[in-house]
Amino acid sequence: MDVREAYDQWAEQYDSNQNKTRDIEAIALQQALSDQHFDRTLEIGCGTGKNTGFLLSISDEVVAVDLSTEMLAMARAKNLPGRVDFIQADITKDWNFATGLFDLVTFSLVLEHIKDLQPVFEKVYHILKPGGRIYIGELHPFKQYSGSKARFETEDGTKTVTCFNHHVSDFTTLSEKAGFNLEHLYEYFDEDDRQNIPRILTLVLKKNSPHG
Repeated sequence: MDVREAYDQWAEQYDSNQNKTRDIEAIALQQALSDQHFDRTLEIGCGTGKNTGFLLSISDEVVAVDLSTEMLAMARAKNLPGRVDFIQADITKDWNFATGLFDLVTFSLVLEHIKDLQPVFEKVYHILKPGGRIYIGELHPFKQYSGSKARFETEDGTKTVTCFNHHVSDFTTLSEKAGFNLEHLYEYFDEDDRQNIPRILTLVLKKNSPHG
């Protein structure tokens, strides 16, 4: 199902439905970044604002971007405290929403919907300050291999969102090619049971200086 259409339909129930992937990724984001502070954060795929409030608590300013009109409407309705600018944009096109430089860019459950990751990493490199960081939180590739995808229930049945499989090496190799070093890579499991397939993969990447 088309990504924009799917998330427009999903928006009203997104926060209230049981969703382990959403909830564990939110915990992962906080564990990765809670001990840091950032001047300007670019949140790609803000959705209903599920992580925006936390990002505002560690950032002086957040630019929160999403493809879905209805998701953004839900986020704006939360009236989150702090300097936040909600913008509708398609990150596979020109990044004219990213004015100025940022010291953090986050992707939460976004990149599975993007077929080609290389242009995304290249665009992020140009709008990050030297030493700036990327946080990526994704449905783990192992989950994707087993058939898991972003999906939700409607009166007309289950709707599955268009997704693409990206291997762990895709994230590490393509980001390195674009000019980033891998700082952290973590895996998160349902009920913290490491005997099962991990549900969430997170990476923190740091922008290299021009001289390496």
